[in-house]
Amino acid sequence: MAKRVAVIGAGVSGLSSIKCCLDEDLEPTCFERSNDFGGLWKFSEDSKDGMTRVYRTLVTNVCKEMSCYSDFPFPEDYPNFMTHGKFWHYLQEFVEHFDLLKYIRFKTMVCSVTNCPDSPETGQWIVVTESEGKQERAVFDAVMVCTGNFLNPQLPLESFPGIHQFKGNILHSQEYRTPEAFQGKRVLVIGLGNTGGDVAVELSRIAAQVFLSTRTGAWIRYRSSSGGYPYNMIITTRWANLITRVLPSHFLTWIQENQMNKIVNHENYGLNITKGNYPKFIVNDELPTCILCGTVTMKSSVKEFTETSAIFEDGTMEANIDAVIFTTGYTFSFPFFEEPLKSLCTKTTFLYKQVFPLNLEKPTLAIIGLIHLKGSILAGTELQARWATRVFKGLCKTPPFQELMAEATNKEQLIRRGVIRDTTQDRLDYICYMDELATCIGTKPNIPFLFLKDPRLAWEVFFGPCTPYQYRLAGPGKWDGARNAILTQWDRTMKPLKTRIIPDSSKPASVSHYFKVWAAPVLFASLLLLYKSSLLKSLSEKLRERFSPYLVLWFGYVPQNSYVSKLIPSMAVVDGRD
Repeated sequence: MAKRVAVIGAGVSGLSSIKCCLDEDLEPTCFERSNDFGGLWKFSEDSKDGMTRVYRTLVTNVCKEMSCYSDFPFPEDYPNFMTHGKFWHYLQEFVEHFDLLKYIRFKTMVCSVTNCPDSPETGQWIVVTESEGKQERAVFDAVMVCTGNFLNPQLPLESFPGIHQFKGNILHSQEYRTPEAFQGKRVLVIGLGNTGGDVAVELSRIAAQVFLSTRTGAWIRYRSSSGGYPYNMIITTRWANLITRVLPSHFLTWIQENQMNKIVNHENYGLNITKGNYPKFIVNDELPTCILCGTVTMKSSVKEFTETSAIFEDGTMEANIDAVIFTTGYTFSFPFFEEPLKSLCTKTTFLYKQVFPLNLEKPTLAIIGLIHLKGSILAGTELQARWATRVFKGLCKTPPFQELMAEATNKEQLIRRGVIRDTTQDRLDYICYMDELATCIGTKPNIPFLFLKDPRLAWEVFFGPCTPYQYRLAGPGKWDGARNAILTQWDRTMKPLKTRIIPDSSKPASVSHYFKVWAAPVLFASLLLLYKSSLLKSLSEKLRERFSPYLVLWFGYVPQNSYVSKLIPSMAVVDGRD
């Protein structure tokens, strides 16, 4: 008899969880409190239901090849970065292709998830749901929680003296959908994340003036890189990842900041990171231009409010403010759990590989999507779901949680005492985390073997973008179309751009082009020997001292039929909306 699995939420992670259950011959039942799938990607004109939704003009900030389900590429004619409507249509195609709709129970609220009395032996859960005023109780062998990061708006009003006497409109970005209500008004946006930048830019076209207040500042990323290629595809490569792990971090930071300041001097624009704060990156193609044109004015953090004004930490004041929009992020919670599980699941320190709570006798509860990645959240949650379902089925093992719980408790104590820095809010390195999960499943690409067996594919896997298809090349869940998907990923990237047919004007490759192409394999072979060798640790310091920075400038991944050069490995990729 197939094991029954409860999936809570039918967003991007919930949909992949349903499919992964089916792939492992498990029996999923998905509970979705709204009337449709897609989670926050299902646009709604109003916010009366209290659910977090995308705003009308939102555009994805991770390109399609990096943010697709690993065995279901986007159609080639889809734009590289798309509107929320286009993205939701992709989710709809995914649901229809794998026939997932029949496993989802809409307008069903999960009231409680509790252990069965014999849970230490069986690992089973009692799930109580409510639909149309009627409650239902059912027993499941495992539970996958897919409620995501954007559940409850974080509205820190107590941190802003005088806010309660402010007479203007106050709202959180969760309530924001369209800009029309702010026509001709003076609007203060608090918080410079991806949402804060987007909202400020959109309002600048219709409001009398927009003020954007930030406590920390942010580095601005653009969706396109040198040559106009999607930025995510150029920097998220195994080659670049290896370089960042070999070269000193301070040197890479210097290179990175120098690059970004060449495009926009962040200090001149009031965007630079304030001293003592951890670097933050956002994706926004228009914010610097809005600042340059004066439609958006950068401000420091707010000190206090009066009835109609905002006074800032630098002593300046802006009068006649009509509205304040807080883009201060979200908090997540699990109201259907009992203590201590409810509190423990909110601390990633106590989640094994960000998925399994450490206080359980059996790993039959998985938290899917509670991650901050320097890359695609969709791809990360899908791999989490693939691993979790195989653990449920007993095909993948986890270490004894008692030992891990002791380690996590000790780590938390050290953080509280200030001995070590709390890194739970840091974004995880995309490739390292994906490879870590893939190793548990048995689907991590074997690069040396690939170079011997299929050099062309190996080249794309190592020097090309680390697209989700790489984790379908071998092992459990292998997809026969993975190789072709990787070899044609640049074709799908270029297809929506080739809408104007012009005579061929390509030029023969230069000597320097051939030098870049053939020098990289030689360097790769040398680095691979070090990478696989036990001597890497002892030699890393010498490499850091002797590694010429010009190597980073000379050698880089060159997409097919392009002249992309001077690739600098970057340290961060932004994917979350805040």
